[in-house]
Amino acid sequence: MFTLLNAPIASDPADAATPHWSAWSPDEVAADGADAHWTVLDGERPLARASLWWTHVPVHDGHRLGLIGHYAAVSLEASQQLLEHACAELRARGCTMAVGPMDGNTFRRYRLLTERGPEPPFIMEPDNPDDWPLWWSASGFTPLAKYYSGLTDDLAQEDERIAPARVRLAGNGIVIRPMGDDYVADLRSIYQVAHISFANNFLASPFTEEEFLARYLPFEQLVKREFVLIAEHEGRPVGFMFCIPDYAQRQRGESITNMVMKTFAVLPGRTYAGLGTVLLANCTRAALHAGYQRAIHALMYEHNNSLLISTRTTEVFRRYTLFARELAP
Repeated sequence: MFTLLNAPIASDPADAATPHWSAWSPDEVAADGADAHWTVLDGERPLARASLWWTHVPVHDGHRLGLIGHYAAVSLEASQQLLEHACAELRARGCTMAVGPMDGNTFRRYRLLTERGPEPPFIMEPDNPDDWPLWWSASGFTPLAKYYSGLTDDLAQEDERIAPARVRLAGNGIVIRPMGDDYVADLRSIYQVAHISFANNFLASPFTEEEFLARYLPFEQLVKREFVLIAEHEGRPVGFMFCIPDYAQRQRGESITNMVMKTFAVLPGRTYAGLGTVLLANCTRAALHAGYQRAIHALMYEHNNSLLISTRTTEVFRRYTLFARELAP
């Protein structure tokens, strides 16, 4: 058995053991509002780590959830000791189900890549060693939610329902425009839609405008404004589509031929029915005209309504899983 330390380690000697173990800054951990942090040590060498949340967590199916996030491990034995201890801690706090990996909420990093598929990683895609899902399963965790990324190489194909939807939405006074020169101002507009629309997502928790800006500001120099679309109605934002070229291709020495359809959201209401489909179609058409050859529909929840948009033209190439384990009293 290894030693358990109730604290994050600022500098991790295990960095050399796995590329997915980044230095764990106590300040960064604290910013995510975790209730506890645990590190498994072999002497002074960290072998596994995680943070726990039980105070501000979503509700699911009558369970009081406890979240396990900031997870990393270099061996099955260390992972099992960590996850068993995490479950015991959450049980002692009155939680009836442990869920993870999730860094406090679904706006931050969560879930594990579980089926890698033939395609290389794309920009902003989470990654992890292939052993990690097996180690969670070995500790009694089972899939709670599944996600996928899909790919289409037929950007010219457009559903016959798109054209009449465009006409109807325009007739209702909805205008779709590309992102303007003021990146921060338009991010704030997008946030006004995101924090309402995302509230309906599975296991969603509120997130602040500051968190939203911190997530997207680092990509300002990479974003091409014509591929970020904002829908407005009577002067206020009601939907958006955030797309970004797959710069991971450039890092591999390839030409950039993929457009990543990263995030979209639409306010609820009959007035905006079909707006998500139109935003996706408009962005796909813009990518086609700009010379892109393929579109990646990234990180889709299997039971989300966005499936109705995505599965018509895409082929699944990657799967991800969020795990859970019931905690006996």
